[in-house]
Amino acid sequence: MAFSLNKVMLIGNLGSDAETRFSNDTFSVTNFNLATTRSYKKNEEWVNETTWHNVVSYNLSDFYKEQLKKGKKVFVEGRISKRSYQDKNNETKYVFEIIAESLIPLDKSEGFSGESSGNVVKDNNDDYSVSKTDDDLPF
Repeated sequence: MAFSLNKVMLIGNLGSDAETRFSNDTFSVTNFNLATTRSYKKNEEWVNETTWHNVVSYNLSDFYKEQLKKGKKVFVEGRISKRSYQDKNNETKYVFEIIAESLIPLDKSEGFSGESSGNVVKDNNDDYSVSKTDDDLPF
């Protein structure tokens, strides 16, 4: 048996507000575009290269739907999916999407507890503060 892995982790900014549709009142489908940017040096100048990703999330809570606004930074973990459809000219078109299995808004917002949409990730240490004196430092 061959080993395979289909795992994607992205941190980027939303290009527009998320849109949610409902399918037969059984589940919701939320779509949004995520921009990731990579910088590299070309001919002694820095160049920014932006890649746009189509992200789909199923049964996303209302709280997350409200957080997914244009420009917001989010972490998405999921898998790549390919689907096809017939256009108006009866030609087969292919779409590659990221199916979000975990989603974490990275911009601070009121009421955010650190929970993700799929795997629950909680950070309950938001209110701690550490004060170090010179005696605490290892050097």
